[in-house]
This record gives sequence, structure tokens and C-alpha cells, in this order.
Amino acid sequence: MQEETTETIPDEDYHIDKLNNEKALVIMLENHFRAFKAVRGALNSIELSVTEIISLLSNNLKNKIVYVGAGTSARIAVQDGVELYPTFGWPVNRVKFIIAGGTQALTKSIEGAEDLRDKNVVEIVKNKIKANDVVIGLAASGSTTFTIEVIKLANQIGALTIGVSNNKNSKLEKHSKIPIILDTGSEIVAGSTRLKAGTAQKICLNLISTLVMTRLGKVKKGMMTNMVPTNKKLVLREKLINSLLNAKNKRT
Repeated sequence: MQEETTETIPDEDYHIDKLNNEKALVIMLENHFRAFKAVRGALNSIELSVTEIISLLSNNLKNKIVYVGAGTSARIAVQDGVELYPTFGWPVNRVKFIIAGGTQALTKSIEGAEDLRDKNVVEIVKNKIKANDVVIGLAASGSTTFTIEVIKLANQIGALTIGVSNNKNSKLEKHSKIPIILDTGSEIVAGSTRLKAGTAQKICLNLISTLVMTRLGKVKKGMMTNMVPTNKKLVLREKLINSLLNAKNKRT
């Protein structure tokens, strides 16, 4: 039996274009359950990543997290990275992004950019990645040219490279120091990795960044003690957190 990949065409019983709305929605939802199983199957690699990231970020206050990706993977990566500052107070100068097609690709699909060995990529990498930085590259297929080229260059610089992909035995897996394989298999719409492959990537990044920030002292007693209060709701939350922590400290 041929191994499933993100490009595998679903069996006829799962062709949602032939099903009524209720059945199509149920099948799509059930298909997403595999994202959770895929992440669970990769927990050892995720834990190793967390351990190595904590070591690098705590040993040098200049070391950064750099997210790399194209298309859906890039957008998921940016969503994770931009929230580190408001949620955990992580310095914005210690998070960088390298995106195929540039920042405009976040709001406009520039899918062809992922196939390019951007002539400026070497300069971009040199400007954004230093030795002992953490570089997280995401590519559902594991074969995205842009992401793999950045990972290769990051390895040469001496960064820790973590490759998150949804297919086994990929080029990204081969070139990453710590590969994380989220084996989500085929999609309900063949090749559309914005579906459960993307869901698995988002969960994976949630786990990594949240535990890293927690171990770096940004979470206490289950609360965001380093959050940045940028609106009224968050100002009230900060006051509540401080009052709860002070109350618990007095009891102890």
C-alpha cells in the first residue's frame, strides 16, 4: 500500500463535492482529528526542540527566534511569532521572519515565491540570522525550495534549525538539525495544506512557544505575568493577575 502524503487524492467516498453539506462537514471535521494524533506522534521531537531552544535563548540575551516559511506555513508561523510580545513580553527584536514573497505574501497569495531561490536570500539570511539563533522552518510538503535554502544557509551560519513538515523523508527533514514530522497524511482536498496539515503546524508551534516562554519565566501559576497591557481589557487582566499573585504570596 502506497504511503499517504499531503498530495494523495482521497478515496471516492470522501469526495466532498459529491456529498451533501452535513456529510461534507462531518468528514472535514473528522479529518482534522488526525492533526492532533500527528502532533502527539511527534512529541519527542517537540520536547527536544523546546529543550534546545531554552538553552540557546537563556544563555545569550541576543539570540533570536526566526520563523521561515511560504504560503500557509508562513502565515501560521507569523501568527505564532507576533503574539510572543503581547502575550509574554518577549522582545520584538528577538523575533524575526523570513517569508517567501516578503510581507505582502501574508495578505496576498504569492504561491510562486516558494519555488524561488531568491537571489537576495543569502543577504536576507545574513542580516536576520546569527550563530546560535533558533530557526524554525515550516513546509507542509517538506520540499519548499525557499524554506530549504534558508535552512541550509542557517546551518552554515551555526544556527539551530528546526524543520516542521507533514511528509516523511522530505528534504526539509534531511537538512534540519531537529526535524519534526507531523504525519497528517492526505487532505480532504488533495494538496490543500491549509486544512489539517496547517492545523497540526499551528498546534505544534503553540506547544513549542508556550512551553519555551513558560520555562523562561514568562508564566507563573498559569498566568501571563509578562503580558503587555495594550488595551483596557489587558490593563484589567494585569491588575487581576497582580492581585492574585500578591494574595497567594501573602498566604505562603
